[in-house]
Amino acid sequence: MSKKTASGLAKIPTKAYDERLAALQSELVVLQEWVKTSGSRVVVLFEGRDAAGKGGAIKRITEVLNPRVVRVAALPSPTDRERSQWYFQRYVPLLPAAGEIVLFDRSWYNRAGVERVMGFCSDAEYDRFMRQAPLFEQMLIEDGIMLRKYWFSVSDVEQEARFRSRAKDPMRRWKLSPMDLESITRWEDYSRAKDAMMARTDVEMSPWWVVESEDKKAARINVISHLLGSLPYAELDPPKVQIPHRPKAKHEHRPPKDTQRYVPDVAAEFLQSAAR
Repeated sequence: MSKKTASGLAKIPTKAYDERLAALQSELVVLQEWVKTSGSRVVVLFEGRDAAGKGGAIKRITEVLNPRVVRVAALPSPTDRERSQWYFQRYVPLLPAAGEIVLFDRSWYNRAGVERVMGFCSDAEYDRFMRQAPLFEQMLIEDGIMLRKYWFSVSDVEQEARFRSRAKDPMRRWKLSPMDLESITRWEDYSRAKDAMMARTDVEMSPWWVVESEDKKAARINVISHLLGSLPYAELDPPKVQIPHRPKAKHEHRPPKDTQRYVPDVAAEFLQSAAR
């Protein structure tokens, strides 16, 4: 019997998910090498409601890649100094140089979402953002940056189920913030904010792509597949790696092992107790 989401939709089987994810991650490595060799610049925005699965998708993208090539940008709340700057200013230093990919775990669209709903920006600041965001993105694209924007969509039933699951799990409870809990009571406010954002910033040059994320595993497969399919990368011949021969030892005197501090071999103790 297949598992279902809180809203009753069937989930992708784990075996099929694991096999497809492994194949996609292999392609991500090919993409990484192309970006690095070609000097391309890629920016990917991950937006959506709290607990919609953005972080899990980002993790599956980055876990097989080189952090020197692929970086995650997740900014904290702005400082007083940053609040006095041009809104987009704090994001500019995070943009990629040649041969880099930057994944934004939430982005400048905070202004159109949480800042708008929670009253953290004025009406004038919000209106200015809505006018400037398409222009800012147009400048990035005209300068050669490949920009992709993904919105992770989840139902109110599934979101609440994920919040309750996190609250019961000590390993994931840290993911719950007061802002997350506030989003439950402000569901309709966030819906209106999202609709207004889409109406103003879903433009031909930098469109939004919606990722249905009732099933987080399916969402990961879908977003990685789309990202790969949207970029003009090509498989390159990998450079040949020559492993050098180790030179013969010169029989130099080494200090005895008992002169060094070793961490306790807890693994050995665990294996012995498991074997009993």
